[in-house]
Amino acid sequence: MANYYSDHPELEFHLHHPLMKRIVELKERNYEDAKTYEDAPVDYEDAIENYKQILEITGDVAANIIEPNSEDVDLEGPHLENGRMIYASKTYENLDATRKAGLWGISMPRRYGGLNIPNTTFSMLSEVISAADAGFQNVWSLQSCIDTLYEFGSEEQRAKYIPRICQGETMSMDLTEPDAGSDLQRVMLKATYDEKEDCWRLNGVKRFITNGDSDIHLVLARSEEGTTDGRGLSMFIYDKRQGGVNVRHIEHKLGIHGSPTCELTYKNAKAELCGSTRLGLIKYVMALMNGARLGIAAQSVGVEQEAYNEGLKYAKERAQFGQKIIEFPAVYDMLATMKAKLDAGRSLLYQTARYVDIYKALEDIQRDRKLEPEERAELKTYTRLADAFTPLAKGMNSEYANQNAYDAISIHGGSGFIMEYKSQRLFRDARIFSIYEGTTQLQVVAAIRYVMNGTYLSCIREMEQETVNPQLEGLKARVKAMADQYEAAVAKIKEAGNQTLQDLAARHLYEMAADIIMSQLLLIDATRNMELFQKSAKVYVNYAAAEVAKHAAFVDNLDEADIESYRQDDNGETA
Repeated sequence: MANYYSDHPELEFHLHHPLMKRIVELKERNYEDAKTYEDAPVDYEDAIENYKQILEITGDVAANIIEPNSEDVDLEGPHLENGRMIYASKTYENLDATRKAGLWGISMPRRYGGLNIPNTTFSMLSEVISAADAGFQNVWSLQSCIDTLYEFGSEEQRAKYIPRICQGETMSMDLTEPDAGSDLQRVMLKATYDEKEDCWRLNGVKRFITNGDSDIHLVLARSEEGTTDGRGLSMFIYDKRQGGVNVRHIEHKLGIHGSPTCELTYKNAKAELCGSTRLGLIKYVMALMNGARLGIAAQSVGVEQEAYNEGLKYAKERAQFGQKIIEFPAVYDMLATMKAKLDAGRSLLYQTARYVDIYKALEDIQRDRKLEPEERAELKTYTRLADAFTPLAKGMNSEYANQNAYDAISIHGGSGFIMEYKSQRLFRDARIFSIYEGTTQLQVVAAIRYVMNGTYLSCIREMEQETVNPQLEGLKARVKAMADQYEAAVAKIKEAGNQTLQDLAARHLYEMAADIIMSQLLLIDATRNMELFQKSAKVYVNYAAAEVAKHAAFVDNLDEADIESYRQDDNGETA
């Protein structure tokens, strides 16, 4: 029987990364829970076995329930009835299966009914479910919004809401509005305090809300009258049981049909303040968005894997000119590159997730006791690394998912354009990944300061010191040459001191850094397991070298006089 976890040994490889020991040590706090909870691990090996069991269960549910339901969900989609969103019928089956399997409250402490699973393992679960149906992954993975409530809500709110999520209730984050998309400072949904009822009331419209008719919402709203910027925004908790919010419209989308995208009307809806006023955008949404972006990186890797699987399967079956098409260099080159991007993107995803796990666990410990000096230094280091790597993981994997889905269709030829084949759905589903929760362009904006302040270069030079398998020394030398090209390109832009020139070169510098870091991560992975990763390391370094050279040439030939060549006038023509 198929299993979307055990069928891909790369996942277990990442589960055994050396940093996992530190992650489990921090997450389990010397395994204190074992004294109280029967299912809590007693040591590191026990914890890893627990994670494997959960991944095996999820892999089974994904392969044998969610994936077989995916086509019906795609065809039916959600619909609107009397101001309420109704899921596709098979989505209810998926929800029921994941609830019965105990796959809710993944990250939450056991005292609230959660599983206390680290983010790295949660990302693996997300990847597995996304490979089965990326639309359902949205519905299921939004349970991670509870992390923000756990982090910033009161103990009373934790006790009230977290057990409900652990039992399988759904969540959404209600951020965007008709006039506030990427620019969330423009949010105008009004929050007013009702002194008589001792609660907040929300009024206004939210648009493009994923899973918008969920049970529990985190809502960004303007609490400070007369303000127009982010300093007037606060975060609120809305409970669907209270009423006051209706679904006005469900978007008809290109893909991820199982994931309802709603327009909501808030009419005097009762809500609770989460945390402090004025910090909604400045602090809480940033935390929420970073978690969401890592979730989309995992979603993207799942689709990268499934697109590769579909392309490989078809290439092995399809014969032309008297032989299977997988024997054609043009086809096996395409497949090898798809696999290399998948392995590189997955390695970046889990490296980022591990960084997030360490700093989040230390922050959680800090709520209960003062950190030791070494722990404070560790927290600072891993917070910086997580912040730097998250836009790389989200941006690059969302692009790779699109590229792999595109190539899967190409391998299928005309059949790939036919709706009966899964590759067309993967292609439609993937297109949103590089758009929502911050476009790739916005990931570049988030990452460019780490380009210019030397953070990425420092990481690259540090990874150059890693010992690799002797068979990989030639590849390592090539990656070092790429790093030298990158360093020179960054130095040129810094020396120019022109902000517009920096903005124009930013995407190229961002991709150079990502290509080099993923190359290095793959060399490290291949050193640990040559059988799994040696081929992908070779193919990816070839691919990355060409990409880095392309970007380096662009930057090398760019100067201030070129800026006007890129500007467009009102007619869309170059100025």
